[in-house]
Amino acid sequence: MCRWIAYRGDTIALEHYVTAPAHSLIAQSIEALETTARTNGDGFGLGWYGDHPEPGLYREVRPAWSDENLRYLCRHIQSHLFFAHVRSATGTPTMRPNCHPFACGRWMFMHNGVIGHWPRVRRRVEALIPDTFYGSRVGTTDSEAVFLAIMGAGAETDPVGATLRTLETLTRMVDEDGLHEILRFTSALANGRDLYAFRYAANCAGNTLYYRCSGSDVVIVSEPLDGDHSGWVEVPENHMVVARAGRSAELVPFAIGQPIAAE
Repeated sequence: MCRWIAYRGDTIALEHYVTAPAHSLIAQSIEALETTARTNGDGFGLGWYGDHPEPGLYREVRPAWSDENLRYLCRHIQSHLFFAHVRSATGTPTMRPNCHPFACGRWMFMHNGVIGHWPRVRRRVEALIPDTFYGSRVGTTDSEAVFLAIMGAGAETDPVGATLRTLETLTRMVDEDGLHEILRFTSALANGRDLYAFRYAANCAGNTLYYRCSGSDVVIVSEPLDGDHSGWVEVPENHMVVARAGRSAELVPFAIGQPIAAE
């Protein structure tokens, strides 16, 4: 499974969380501690917000540990909201358009998870993407397709509701015909101001997710960056972290198929 970091708060250099910690994302690309896929070498990516509404992206198919540009970029790029991701592919090709994060307009998304037997449901998941957003479909991953389905479900005005409605549809798909395929969805979604992170799974255990707050700053990670769980809060399954600009991060439970008040 992939590993990722999401940050929202005061403007800082990306290196503060991506490359500097003892158990940094680069270290996790070589040996992650809380996943069955210990090595995450099928590409990596950075996404950040700066002076423009849409995010900047840098994605590469080489392993994070072998890209000499990554440390320089993380040292010099500063942002108030950024993503970083190292990929462990789950059946789709290792190519740049399949590396996370993904962007659509001002929105950015990254994912750690899988839709079981993706070829069986791929066409129907892609059919959830309206024509308005299908032009942003440039890769072949289930992750990108789910992101654009969430956009089509109304993320611009209701990001939480759009995500949960999409998860409800996906859950029905993997449960069809009594197959009960697995669905793992540990993801981050942002629009340049607000950050949302979700941990959900159907027919299996969910991938790990933690967060830590310091004042108005929040960092959300697949696993702690210092090899020490003290100070980190584990996000339970069927919960999300909602970190809106100017407000403290909240841990909010949800139930697929039921209304939620997250405002």
